[in-house]
Amino acid sequence: MANSESGEKEDKAPEPLDVTSLDVYQLLGLFIGVLSEQAWQYMGLRVRPGSQKVEKDMPRAKVTIDCISYMIERLEPQANDAEKNKLRALLADLQINFVRQQK
Repeated sequence: MANSESGEKEDKAPEPLDVTSLDVYQLLGLFIGVLSEQAWQYMGLRVRPGSQKVEKDMPRAKVTIDCISYMIERLEPQANDAEKNKLRALLADLQINFVRQQK
């Protein structure tokens, strides 16, 4: 058992993230991450959590990728060069894989 008097840290569950405390650019980054995971699932390239099945839904994948593209456009003016490159690479990966999955 951890003892705070001896300088050891007690094991605590991590605090949940209060998304209302994030600014709009942090929220965009969070949403891009969530939507990109959804896009991979909709393209049938990742298993849907809890189902252990791969299901393709290309119309939803397209909408998801289009939303990510729009959010990246809004986020880029606030991002540094490394962040911009990471966002552009993510979008390019999604778009290339979308085209490949259409075939």
